[in-house]
Amino acid sequence: MMMIRGGAKVAPSLMKATGPRMSHGGLHLLNPAATAELHSASGMSGIGWMWTRNPATGGARFASTVTLGEKTATEEPTTDANPKKTENNESTGGDAGGNKGEKGIASYWGVEPNKITKEDGSEWKWNCFRPWETYKADLTIDLTKHHKPTTFLDRLAYWTVKSLRWPTDLFFQRRYGCRAMMLETVAAVPGMVGGMLLHCKSLRRFEQSGGWIKALLEEAENERMHLMTFMEVAKPKWYERALVITVQGVFFNAYFFGYLISPKFAHRMVGYLEEEAIHSYTEFLKELDKGNIENVPAPAIAIDYWRLPADATLRDVVMVVRADEAHHRDVNHFASDIHYQGRELKEAPAPIGYH
Repeated sequence: MMMIRGGAKVAPSLMKATGPRMSHGGLHLLNPAATAELHSASGMSGIGWMWTRNPATGGARFASTVTLGEKTATEEPTTDANPKKTENNESTGGDAGGNKGEKGIASYWGVEPNKITKEDGSEWKWNCFRPWETYKADLTIDLTKHHKPTTFLDRLAYWTVKSLRWPTDLFFQRRYGCRAMMLETVAAVPGMVGGMLLHCKSLRRFEQSGGWIKALLEEAENERMHLMTFMEVAKPKWYERALVITVQGVFFNAYFFGYLISPKFAHRMVGYLEEEAIHSYTEFLKELDKGNIENVPAPAIAIDYWRLPADATLRDVVMVVRADEAHHRDVNHFASDIHYQGRELKEAPAPIGYH
């Protein structure tokens, strides 16, 4: 069995000459005589039955054929008047961030990238998020709220987070750009782990999750977008990348088992982690205001994601990220409270879209 494109060019001329043929879903099975004519027209050898798509539905993108000849052609002859398109002039799409590379990817399955535009009609250049996923951060949220630990698990979660702060302060000191980058590589893990475990639980029990799967995965994605933003501001060194791999491997597994054992503890710990994140970004803002860190223009990805003004700066970015962390603090403390009341998350509506 082989894949060819020759049928796309000669199929229209063969539609009348194929005689009786089998058809299904816009695909037609050409008889051996028609297949021989197709191979002759496209410079290929071999006979057999071949599937081709009706040109009225857009032409044959690919064809699948059983060849019985001794010689198999793997590509079109170079003397063809209409040479096969390369990836450079197929449908285009950007990389994970923007449209840095204009190479398209030919797909047998016909999956084509959508052309998305902004409200002003200009082309949307990000593939890692879409216009309908952008939002304006709520900067009015209370940043001073704190959950006072009252139970043993609360105290364990609180002091676990406090103990993690000491080596972080020692390593990064006042390099808040790199600190934020490292913080987000950890902060994006709990939402993904919690969402994954709730997803599996929903499948096992044949029950809905109350929207909490989506809410936690939204949190993980939001934290990842923080990382993508700070990657434009602070370029990590090789040893920082190595540290990320180590910390992520340890934290992922620790949080995974912690969530299995006690979701109330896991969410409470994340709530305290977010409180520490608020403190770190507040210190970041102080350094920016003192002039110790240059207030550079905001990265383009941040301007589009948070719908910031075109002249936004790094300070504006830190402000909206800090607001996001405050919302994550509220969500996780809320989730822990639900468990403390002896209820399941599905019994309370999930705060979907709460950034």
